[in-house]
Amino acid sequence: MINNDVLRSIRYMLDLSDGRIVEITQLADAGFAIEKADVQAFLKKDEDPDYVECPDRVMAHFLDGLVFHLRGKDESRPPRPVEKRMTNNIVMKKLRVALELKDVDMHQAFEDAGFPVTKPELSALFRQPDHKHFRACGDQMLRNFLKGLTLRLRGA
Repeated sequence: MINNDVLRSIRYMLDLSDGRIVEITQLADAGFAIEKADVQAFLKKDEDPDYVECPDRVMAHFLDGLVFHLRGKDESRPPRPVEKRMTNNIVMKKLRVALELKDVDMHQAFEDAGFPVTKPELSALFRQPDHKHFRACGDQMLRNFLKGLTLRLRGA
């Protein structure tokens, strides 16, 4: 799924302002800076001439910052390296951690979106890529997961 779509969905789901997105992104790494204008360009529609594609590095910092924003930062742990390439599986993992979702919560989110997922299908998404039962998360699955989370957090 395109990073811009993920960013739009999370922004709507959590009712975040552009300034708040900038703050959350900087929580992951104080040395990494984006401007409010950058966020506004990421959130524009694809047809808009001011539209800018959200890089994987920005999305990775935003999702790491979201974990710190919602769960707090453990200063005793060394900082995790930022992913160079974002995949749908990584987006799901980071949202799962940030929102402290259990398997039951994730199944419910998929159910709410009208996209039921079995336990083996769900566990396969969180395996290491070299595991024989690993399954890549498709765009439709991530889109339905985000939709289910939005319904859950914002209501119908």
